[in-house]
Amino acid sequence: MARKDHPTGPYWHPRYWLTWLGMGLLWLLNRLPYRAQLALGRGFGHLLYRVARSRRHVVQVNVRLCFPELDAKAQQQLVRDIFANNGIGAFETAMAWWSPRDWFRGRTELKGREHLEAALSQGKGVILLGAHFSTLDLGGLLFSEFYPVDAMYRRHNNPLMEKIITRGRNRYFGQAIERSDIRSVIRALRKNRIIWYAPDQDFGIKQSVYAPFFDIPAATITATTRMVKLNDSPILMLAQHRLPDNSYELELLPVIEPFPTGDDVADATRINAELERAIRKDPAQYMWVHRRFKTHPKGKNYLYRTP
Repeated sequence: MARKDHPTGPYWHPRYWLTWLGMGLLWLLNRLPYRAQLALGRGFGHLLYRVARSRRHVVQVNVRLCFPELDAKAQQQLVRDIFANNGIGAFETAMAWWSPRDWFRGRTELKGREHLEAALSQGKGVILLGAHFSTLDLGGLLFSEFYPVDAMYRRHNNPLMEKIITRGRNRYFGQAIERSDIRSVIRALRKNRIIWYAPDQDFGIKQSVYAPFFDIPAATITATTRMVKLNDSPILMLAQHRLPDNSYELELLPVIEPFPTGDDVADATRINAELERAIRKDPAQYMWVHRRFKTHPKGKNYLYRTP
């Protein structure tokens, strides 16, 4: 019997053929010049805007809730821009996994290094607060050019995709730690490692509290507080964006203090405020395709229900 992790084994089962096709096409397109990939990504995003009706509805609801100061026309343009950036993000993910690393050297600026250096000087490891920007994986590659970094993640439901993602991320993460592997987290922090961690998705009300996110009550996990307590580690935010000239900016914000406060709601509110601060630098480069507010006192997906 073939080993499960061997390419001649079950990964050639018909249920994986679409995954092979999609990843193979993305691998081939990654060979194109950078600007061509951006243009294709933008076009892919525009296509998704037109055909992915349910996701478009999710983004429209998120934008309406989080940016009430924008008029209807501006909100609709933001929705289009979000899809364009998420389309580009698919190609930027491929760049992170397969493009030559040296292409990005000299095209990336890291701001706020003094905040991270001060945190590392405590010798307790650092929790690097991240978010699901469209440049998600590419941000990991870019940051690893300046500092070694580990990352926490949730295992993909598709075993083949999990294997592809893990292989790609092994290029730039010291180790990818499954979010339930607390022992590995503790070991890394005790070695004064940096661990990237993103708590900006809705995992349900269990082990969560309601805290404002763009002034909307959002189920926010309390695991961030528990992570900091593991080794009394400092925590600070990393923002990442593609700039208009197609260079990249990474910005480290000051250490979040005091944290934790002893109040889970206050802690979650502060974390969400840091996330919001980073996202507002360019809201179109955030993954608003996720149902950030799916947990609601009036029922799951209450805010996303169509009239």
